[in-house]
Amino acid sequence: MKFSDKAYGLIDKELTKYPADQKLSAVMGGLRIAQVELGWLPTEAIEEVANYLQIPPIAAFEVATFYNMYDTKPVGKYKLVICTNLPCALTHGNDAAQYLKKKLGIGYNETTADGRFTLKEGECMGACGDSPVMLVNNHRMCSFMSNDKIDALIDELNKELSGGMKL
Repeated sequence: MKFSDKAYGLIDKELTKYPADQKLSAVMGGLRIAQVELGWLPTEAIEEVANYLQIPPIAAFEVATFYNMYDTKPVGKYKLVICTNLPCALTHGNDAAQYLKKKLGIGYNETTADGRFTLKEGECMGACGDSPVMLVNNHRMCSFMSNDKIDALIDELNKELSGGMKL
C-alpha cells in the first residue's frame, strides 16, 4: 500500500520533530496521517507506516491497537465519540449518549446503514467542565452537547455530505 505524496511529506515533517535515531517517536503522527488519508487503518497501512519509518511492524501495530483514536476497522464518514466517564456521566453525558443512539438508530461500535456515522464511547477527553463532550473524527471537540446541539451537529454534518456547508 502506498500513500499520497502529501501524506509522505507530512510524515517526513513528523520525523523532523525527533532525533534521527528516534523514528519510533513519529509512529503516532504517521498513523494519524494515514488514517486521515484512508478513513481508517487497514493492516497494510499500518505496515506501510512502519516500513516508511523503518521500525518493526509490531511497534506500529502496538500503537494502532492500544489507542482508541485509531480505527483498525472501517468507520463511517463521521466517527462520533462521546465521553461517558464519571464526570461526564454525572453531568448528562449518558443522557446525551442515549439520545444520540436513538437519533442515529445505532449502538456503540456500530455504523449507520448509509455509512455516514459511527458511534463510539470514549474515555476522558480532558474537558469535564464542558460536559457532555463529543469528538468528531478525532479532530473537532463539541462541548455542552444538549439534544438541540446534537440535532444541530447531525444536521450540519449531513448538509456537508450533501454538498452544502463545509467544516
